[in-house]
Amino acid sequence: MAHFWLRAEQRDNEARTPLTPEGAAALLDAGHQVTVEHSSNRILDITAYPDTCAREAEGSWPDAPSEAVILGLKELPADGSPLRHRHIMFGHAYKGQGAGAVLLDRFRAGGGTLLDLEYLTNDAGRRVAAFGYWAGYAGAAVSLLSLAAQPGSCPGVSAWPDKDALLRDMPKLAAEVSALIIGAKGRVGQGVADLCQACGIAPTLWDMDETAHGGPFPEILDHTLFFNCILAGPKTPVFVPRSAVSAERALRVIGDIACDPDSDYNPVPLYSEATSWAAPTVRVADSPLLDVMAIDNLPSLLPLESSLDFAGQLLPHLIQFDEDGDGVWGRARDLFVAHTAA
Repeated sequence: MAHFWLRAEQRDNEARTPLTPEGAAALLDAGHQVTVEHSSNRILDITAYPDTCAREAEGSWPDAPSEAVILGLKELPADGSPLRHRHIMFGHAYKGQGAGAVLLDRFRAGGGTLLDLEYLTNDAGRRVAAFGYWAGYAGAAVSLLSLAAQPGSCPGVSAWPDKDALLRDMPKLAAEVSALIIGAKGRVGQGVADLCQACGIAPTLWDMDETAHGGPFPEILDHTLFFNCILAGPKTPVFVPRSAVSAERALRVIGDIACDPDSDYNPVPLYSEATSWAAPTVRVADSPLLDVMAIDNLPSLLPLESSLDFAGQLLPHLIQFDEDGDGVWGRARDLFVAHTAA
């Protein structure tokens, strides 16, 4: 049995959690031990967690027993300290990222292990838990707000308490507004499509079949909104080339939900860094206007729904936690070993 230590998230604007009170109760019933840190940000209050959970101060995880499995989502404080525990989190460390290399060095120094949430996969190679749907939903919402704000810039955004509150804030858009989604069959694309439909927009749905020819894709420029919802790779074509900035087009807002500006395979090479909650868009053309929305922590805008969804997907695998096996956790361990072998 494992000892799961739910840490407080220390990134700004991060209220999500990978473990709900109901999930903690299920882990306890299965014989696991659960410790919950107090948090000033977590969307679910610590008092909702079972009384049989141990309670610790915010940020106390470095002093946790060595056998504890530290459970979180986003990056750890960048203090350079060696990491001696097993950490379940999004490491962003396996694609050559500079910060990721530093993180792996910290694990090497401390003898700990990264069990990366992005790489928890089943036997078929599919991720067992993902925030994609709510990334798409929130990203589409911010993109619609950006369109409504033109010719001005989109004002800053903050987390909504729930989906209903978000929908109440959605603008009334002209009937001729149109949208095209690439990656429509995935969870991210489904989230975008559902938000668009809730706002009276019937999006054009594209997936692999429509993009297999490799481009160009002039149809994108015929839509008011374009949403990129695919994970870029070496074979990903460019969807909106730099020449689109000066082309005749109806396109006014790009919602780059995938948001991978640092990648050599970025299919929307019109901007160089992610946007933020304070400044949700970057303007890449003035005549006619074209804004890009590329926030990299979109699910955090809907922390309640995204937490409930993600934690529900992850829970069965936490209950069956076995780092030494050949399943989900064993594969994550082996991947970490492969990336720290050098």
